[in-house]
Amino acid sequence: MSRSPTSHPRDASDEALRTFLASAHRVDLALWLSQLPRDEAWQHLSGLELSRQAMVFENLPLDVQVAMARKVPRQSLARIVHAMDADGRADFYKRLSPGEQDRLAGDLEPEDRDDVLRLSTYAEECAGAIMTSDYATLDADMTAERALAELRRQAPGTETIYRSYVVDRDHRLMGSVRLHALILSADDTPITDLMESAPVSVALDTDQEDVGKLIAHYDLLAIPVVDSDGRLMGIVTHDDAADVMQAEATEDFQKISIVLPFTQNLLQAGIGMLYSRRIVWLTLLVFGNLFSGAGIAYFEDMILAYVSLVFFLPLLIDSSGNAGSQSATLMVRALATGDVALKDWRDLILRELAVAAALGGTMAAVVFPVGAWRGGVDIALTVGLTMFAVVMIGSLVGMSLPFLLSRLRLDPATASGPLVTTISDATGVLVYFSIATLILSL
Repeated sequence: MSRSPTSHPRDASDEALRTFLASAHRVDLALWLSQLPRDEAWQHLSGLELSRQAMVFENLPLDVQVAMARKVPRQSLARIVHAMDADGRADFYKRLSPGEQDRLAGDLEPEDRDDVLRLSTYAEECAGAIMTSDYATLDADMTAERALAELRRQAPGTETIYRSYVVDRDHRLMGSVRLHALILSADDTPITDLMESAPVSVALDTDQEDVGKLIAHYDLLAIPVVDSDGRLMGIVTHDDAADVMQAEATEDFQKISIVLPFTQNLLQAGIGMLYSRRIVWLTLLVFGNLFSGAGIAYFEDMILAYVSLVFFLPLLIDSSGNAGSQSATLMVRALATGDVALKDWRDLILRELAVAAALGGTMAAVVFPVGAWRGGVDIALTVGLTMFAVVMIGSLVGMSLPFLLSRLRLDPATASGPLVTTISDATGVLVYFSIATLILSL
């Protein structure tokens, strides 16, 4: 097993450095190079054989790839890009500036240029944008023997040959065949007898998150991508799908934390960018919290008459927000994984009512003695009823908001804890002092 270096190149012996560059796993080597100055990183990378250069370069973060490409001689860059996988090549190309794209396209071989231009035209976050054209195809009239010979020929330029795709003369997808089945069958067996007809496939415009879910659901190594006429255009491999799902999960976490999504590494993200991604929601929530302040101001006379009510205000509105955040988090995740759908809304509402009632009743019982101690039976009754009500309201808001956003075709992850808390806080203030007014006036 290779290991990452623990010292800077200038502190290591030349022999140890050469050993590391030659033997380290490409992912570890890419991580190490990404931490070096770009000139120094290219100096080390340029000493590797071309195939290893391409593998390491492709594992660098995209922003590091672009920065390093500006230090690399044009012909050297073209050779590296030629040796990269088709999907990695397209991802890199799309991150370049228009002028850099034109220069690179002019330096590439016509076949590479046509391929990268085609793959880079698809809309972001769809199957076409993450697919690769490096896949193995077989003709429907082949035998197992001919198919194996053809796979030996195609193997150097494909990402995987464990499953090959059977196409007709118009390149329409007919089925897929496993390498295992070809090896174990007789030489003269037609591959139409071995292939799995009508394999799971996706369209070019299928959302990349749905692609990842399908690969996980059917436990596939890769999923074919077809156009509107059923022609095979590429495949999305499981490792690319895993990257997509990780990126989608990161985006959901950012939205749950009311941060506008960004793709940069947190350590490398600039102060201005982080500020711009966080200030929007924080400002909007400030205005949302004004409703809570307005509610308190409206009941100012009640508060002056019963100062002990203020003691319980943070406790009550925080409990409402906490209950809402719990419900919202559970529901956002369930919607994201497909465990629940919009049609389940009524059943979940009824169940959440029961759960929220139990939670609210328990928490009311906890605060009732504290209310009696601080202000007597009337205050205890006010606090207990309010606790029950606000936990019920917060839970229902937290569960319903993700459904509502999904219904409006918005991302349910936007129903974050802070957003639910702001709504629950404003509602809780009104409920608390309304109940206090009703009970204490009597």
